[in-house]
Amino acid sequence: MLACESARMMEKGQGAIRSNCGSTNLSARRQVVHLSRCSSRTYCPLVGQGATEYLVLLAVVLIVALVSVALLGFFPGMASDAQLTQSQAYWRSASPIAITEGGGRLQASNGYTYPYLRIRNTGTYPIRLIGIIGGDGVKISQFRGYLGDCGATDPANISDYYYMAPGEEKYFDIQYGSPCRWFFYARTTASVDYAVGGASSLCQNSSTSPGVIDYKTFGFEYIEYILGF
Repeated sequence: MLACESARMMEKGQGAIRSNCGSTNLSARRQVVHLSRCSSRTYCPLVGQGATEYLVLLAVVLIVALVSVALLGFFPGMASDAQLTQSQAYWRSASPIAITEGGGRLQASNGYTYPYLRIRNTGTYPIRLIGIIGGDGVKISQFRGYLGDCGATDPANISDYYYMAPGEEKYFDIQYGSPCRWFFYARTTASVDYAVGGASSLCQNSSTSPGVIDYKTFGFEYIEYILGF
């Protein structure tokens, strides 16, 4: 999930990317209670009471869970923030390709949405990025270079420019101030080779409701060079 900017014109299962919003996973923990059966000679006056207290506690837990779900549904901003946090945590810890910073921007003049991705090789070996896969399962192998910025043709092959040593960072970016303005589009359907399709939602042209770039599935295709083999 990637956050869309609200300034100017403009404007997140793992492995899904979202902007400004994300998905919340609620997990329930199951408790097993063992009750000892009393013999006819044993006096156990608290067994029934303990079972009753357990049922009461269970009911309280269920009520709290239902209220939490209702609140998340009633306040979409809360759900979005939780989803965005989950998405960011997943991608920042991913290996060997992590997204350490991300965002989204809408170009009002043409209606295109531009993701901003700061990616890092967090692995031990060099890698070469060769493609990006969107929610529709289609891989793009090209990006756009702004007026041939940093020597890239327009469009250019991802594999020619995204070779990354361990710890190295590169960007997909336009208008964010990174050294090279190399970028691709985010779309609900991919109509060109350098548009990542399958987004369930995109940035909106609104200062009050910027929207999100939301991919249910998102990934990279790469070659990892294992040295010594």
